[in-house]
Order: sequence, then structure tokens, then C-alpha cells
Amino acid sequence: MAETSTSHLPLTESLKSLGLTKYEALVYIGLLKVSGATATDIHEISGVPRASVYPVLDRLIQKNLVSVSHATPKRFEAVPPEDGIDHLLEMVESDAARAKKMLSRIYRDRSSRERGDQELIWSIYGDDHIRSRLIDLLGHAECALDTIFFGGFLREEIIAALLAKKGAFPIRVLTDRWDGPVPEGISVHVKSPPESLYNLKHLSIAGGVFLIDHQRAMVVMVSGGEGSTALYSESRGFVKFFSLYWELLSMSGAALG
Repeated sequence: MAETSTSHLPLTESLKSLGLTKYEALVYIGLLKVSGATATDIHEISGVPRASVYPVLDRLIQKNLVSVSHATPKRFEAVPPEDGIDHLLEMVESDAARAKKMLSRIYRDRSSRERGDQELIWSIYGDDHIRSRLIDLLGHAECALDTIFFGGFLREEIIAALLAKKGAFPIRVLTDRWDGPVPEGISVHVKSPPESLYNLKHLSIAGGVFLIDHQRAMVVMVSGGEGSTALYSESRGFVKFFSLYWELLSMSGAALG
């Protein structure tokens, strides 16, 4: 006779958080108690209505949680929990990654008509917040990246993000230092800071300008112990201004590679 569903309520809720329905969770739990159960057995063990047993089993088979023998009558076996939970986690991670990508695209492609005639410029504060936003922007670039970074600002993380995109589209870099060879597909210009800045040892300034797909721009400044401040905008004027700024600086920078 089936145990009451309330006796497995905490476990059922945990499985529901991994993407199973209540009936799927009850059938999987029931199958773990026996070996080679028929649909009738499963109905009696799990308490799931007889008419729902086969549809539930079909879904569990698709989720790699149940195997079936083609005897007469058919018999069903639960995949061991170690493998079953791994399958569920893989599905959750895959769904989460797909949802993140789709939601990020919706977020980036918000219609400018919703903003009226305003060209908004957003202020972003805090090292962690700026870092997370910047690396996400670089990672989602689709057709072009023009970057300026100097003073050691997130150098390793920025270069790693650029290398992940090399060969996919044009990447242009303007920086005060580039260590090692320049990978094919990336154009690097090295420009030393003005000599006068070397005399201002009491200042600790770093930052960068990041132009993504000719449509978005993020400008970051880090000054001494005051932390980081950034401006972000999709305004045509803002992006155009810093695009011209990039071109102006690159004209006097030595090209590598």
C-alpha cells in the first residue's frame, strides 16, 4: 500500500525545486523502493492516480531518471540517486544558462522608445558592481569591441574576456602596457601616459573606456582610496564621443602585432 504523500513531503519539495512535478517526484521515490515495477505496482506504491502513471513515466524517462524493459508487461527501474540528481542538476544549469542569455538579450535590447527623447547615462558605484557589469558586457559583445584600459585596471580579467572573443569580430585595444605576444585577431596599441603623470606619485589613477558593438559604452575611473565610479550609456552621443576619443588616442599610440 502506498505511503501517504505527506510522509515524503520535504523530499518531494526538494525534487520539485530540481524541476520535477509532485507526481514525478512520488513515482521516482516509489521506484527507488522496488526493482522492476509494473505500472500497476507504481500506482500502488506511489499513490499516483493510475491514469497519470504512464504520462509521468514517459517524462521521467525523458529526464533520464527511469529506464524501461520491454518485457510484457513493461517494467520500470529508477536510475540510482547519484546519477539521477546529477541529471537533474545538469538540466537546471542548462535551463538557467539559457534563461540568463535570453533575459540578458531582452534587457540589452530594450526599446529606446520607452525612454522618450531622453538619452540616459547611468552612474554605477562599487568595485564589485562595476567589475560584474563590465565583464558581463564584454562577454556579451556580438560584433565589435574597442577598449582603453590603463593603470592596471582589471588587466587580467579584461584580457581574458577579450581573448575569449578573438577571431569572432574586430577587437581593438589601447593600453599603457601589454605583456607577451598579441594574439591574432586583436589589434593592440600601446600608449604611455604623459610624462607629467609620473611626477604625481600621490595619485593612483586607473580605469578605462569600453565600447561594445558600437552601441554601448562604459567609462570607469578608479582614484586612490575613493573606489571606483563608472558611467554607462547606450546614448548615440555618448558612444560617438568616446569612439572619437579612442580614435584620437590610437593615432599616437605604437601598434603591436
